[in-house]
Amino acid sequence: MSVVFYVTGHGFGHAVRQIAIVNALSHLRPDVPIVVRTSVAPWLFSRSVRASVRLEPGPVDTGAIQRGSLDVDIPATLAAAQAFYAGSDAWIAHEATFLAGERARLVVADIPPLSIAAARRAGVPAIGISNFTWDWIYEDYDARRLAPGLVETLEAHYACASEGWRLPMYGGFASFATLRDLPLVARVGRQPRDVVRAALDLPLDRPLVLVSLGGYGAGGIDLHGAAASLRGVADVVATSFDAFTPGDGVHRVDEAAMYGRRIRYEDLIAAVDVVASKPGYGIISDCAANATALLYADRGRFCEYDVLVREMPRYLEAAFIGQEDLRAGRWRDAVGELLGRPPRAAAPAEGAATAAAWLSAWLDRQLRRS
Repeated sequence: MSVVFYVTGHGFGHAVRQIAIVNALSHLRPDVPIVVRTSVAPWLFSRSVRASVRLEPGPVDTGAIQRGSLDVDIPATLAAAQAFYAGSDAWIAHEATFLAGERARLVVADIPPLSIAAARRAGVPAIGISNFTWDWIYEDYDARRLAPGLVETLEAHYACASEGWRLPMYGGFASFATLRDLPLVARVGRQPRDVVRAALDLPLDRPLVLVSLGGYGAGGIDLHGAAASLRGVADVVATSFDAFTPGDGVHRVDEAAMYGRRIRYEDLIAAVDVVASKPGYGIISDCAANATALLYADRGRFCEYDVLVREMPRYLEAAFIGQEDLRAGRWRDAVGELLGRPPRAAAPAEGAATAAAWLSAWLDRQLRRS
């Protein structure tokens, strides 16, 4: 008996929240093997998964094709999706065989449509967990006209799910017959703020702004210009994912060394005062759960953006900065305004534990039927 997670390779946020659920489920049900199928970089799992989880690399969807951290290539996105789903029959057959070989009793999807169809063919219940669905994203790109049949195909696959579990700040899910709403899923830092700063050679006595733009890093952002703009207000922090030279007011965190000291990314988020990023569920939830403010830029055309911007003030302090100002390092006004606000309490992050309990109940029902 096993649980197989299928996680989109689109960005880090989907993987990060499913890792939180995987960790919670493995703690609750150590008797159940967990397998993760994804194209996300393996190092993200090896650094963050606390349990014995087997990673099976492989493409599960195409997501959105980005030109950079702040721009989506819509024609390339639709073309890639059409090509991938044109071969859906072979993919579904292959994964159904894989699920049978794994003796899967439950599939969790965040939120590749074909994994749900494969689960149905294998006779396994499938739970979709996300804050958006790809049919909703592609429809906003005018896919019904530009990529005929694509949205309808995804809708049909999603309709095969046993249930859809919506995270806060959600959009889509119209094709799911049964829906449940989860609390916030987020990673919560465990290390004290001063301990993290001291271990990473970060200043203890001044506010810090962490640049966090996922797999695309801080390329194209004038970090030294930002530090000059913030002089006397805050310092800038970026990680070893990015190639830059530390200097006056600009600090580099070596991620390999950080994880070697058992400090996780959520600990770093909790140790800074502001995160500069694009709005995505993962960074919003992590900031909210660690009482860290968010400085966010427009991320290009992605209909999730409007929902996140509307809903995130319920969870954290946030301020907008234009893309040109973000890239040029003109941060002083926005960061200063954020730092001047009253402190905000950390948002409760009970979603991973809740999801694990619900998944465990599903497994128990499956065992009783066998």
